[in-house]
Amino acid sequence: MSDADATDTATAVQKEAAKLTLPTLTAMVVGSMVGAGVFSLPARFAEETGVAGALISWAVAGTGMLMLAFVFQTLAVRRPDLDAGVYAYAKAGFGEYLGFFSAFGYWASACVGNVTYWVLIMSTVGAIWPALGEGDTLLAIVLSTLGLWLFYSLIRRGVKEATFINKIVTVAKVIPIVVFVILALFYLDAGVFADNFGGADYAGSLFSQVRGTMLITVFVFLGVEGASVYSRHAKRREDVGRATVLGFLSVFAVFASVTIVSYGILPMGEIAELRQPSMASVLEAAVGTWGKVFISTGLIVSVLGAYLAWALMAAEVLYVAARDDDMPRFLRHANADDVPVPALLMSTLLTQVVLIITWFSDNAFNFALNLTSSLTLIPFLLAAAFALKITLRPDRLTRGRTTRAGLAVALLATLYTAFLLFAAGLKFVLVSFILYAPATVLFVMARREQGRRVFSPRELVILAVSLTGAVLGVIALAVGWIEL
Repeated sequence: MSDADATDTATAVQKEAAKLTLPTLTAMVVGSMVGAGVFSLPARFAEETGVAGALISWAVAGTGMLMLAFVFQTLAVRRPDLDAGVYAYAKAGFGEYLGFFSAFGYWASACVGNVTYWVLIMSTVGAIWPALGEGDTLLAIVLSTLGLWLFYSLIRRGVKEATFINKIVTVAKVIPIVVFVILALFYLDAGVFADNFGGADYAGSLFSQVRGTMLITVFVFLGVEGASVYSRHAKRREDVGRATVLGFLSVFAVFASVTIVSYGILPMGEIAELRQPSMASVLEAAVGTWGKVFISTGLIVSVLGAYLAWALMAAEVLYVAARDDDMPRFLRHANADDVPVPALLMSTLLTQVVLIITWFSDNAFNFALNLTSSLTLIPFLLAAAFALKITLRPDRLTRGRTTRAGLAVALLATLYTAFLLFAAGLKFVLVSFILYAPATVLFVMARREQGRRVFSPRELVILAVSLTGAVLGVIALAVGWIEL
């Protein structure tokens, strides 16, 4: 056997060893979803709504996200030729430029979401070390930067090692959340709960209360598509859809429970004023200081595990997009451990930039959380719309037959994601365009590398819309119409 043949064989063995099973894929979904968001739920919900609004919000979000989970499950089976789910579905359904935007938006949302993890860790430690503030001081940003690049070094070792760590962390971080729910139920004050049922005076109409929680629910459910992003690593394609639904059902009840039981511990107005992570302060009010320490420790484990999963997924999206010639070629390189190092480096750099921007924000955590959700909405909408498209008009690559249930799921998922764009409001849509428009430079680089025409007439229209949105966003920031 020649040296070249030996190298090829070794690489094939390494890649086969990195194939992911159903439990591992499910752990990646759970690990991605259970991160910073769940620990912030009590205060974020109390800022917007009471018990009644929270119940409606979770019913809407749970149904909508379940439909979206079913969409990813269906697409994994009906279009097994597509890898990296969210990005690939948008490209197949609506062309290369919108596919590029979907890839970039999903990637950028992962990078911005990673910022929330570091902000929340520093805010947690800041409760005992005031110099860290709420995760937005200069010292907090410096320490977050050190952690950011430490994880970059870890992930470079390989997908197999990183996903193994994620499985262990996923189990460890669920325990404090379940303990919180049990203890909160035990100490629940029925009178306080009843007073919080209709919401506080500042909450507004029930519709506005529900609308105000939508970006929060999007953030905590990010990761439901995690298995589809790693479809190229799955041992069996059908496991991608199964892991998606199993992961979603595993965490939905936990998220809703954390929110609802908190209303029985403190008045809604007091919960809304708690520093993040608000779950720790709620438990402290119920059982004392040890409860806050317990949750804070669990949070740090949870957030580090979620960061690991999201850093991997962000790099994976860029890598697959480059491999399909929708991103510049330098992003398609991977090392011997099958880690796309240039894509990982670019992801880490964007996370670093956004981390610095949070220093200028009034509320670093809320800004990063809402921007993360907003950036994800267009990729999710395009994926749901693609499912609806192939349900109504299957193409030659679509497997299986169309059913009424499949049509209903695709339609509901599309309507839900469209409603989320409305719920996000103009502010974060415009800020998203500020990121989307300059990203077109990467698309132009990819097209020129291939010697192709840069834009078709249809793509020029999309470019004009994105540039207009970006200009409006910059103007709105400059004159103070919107604030970070």
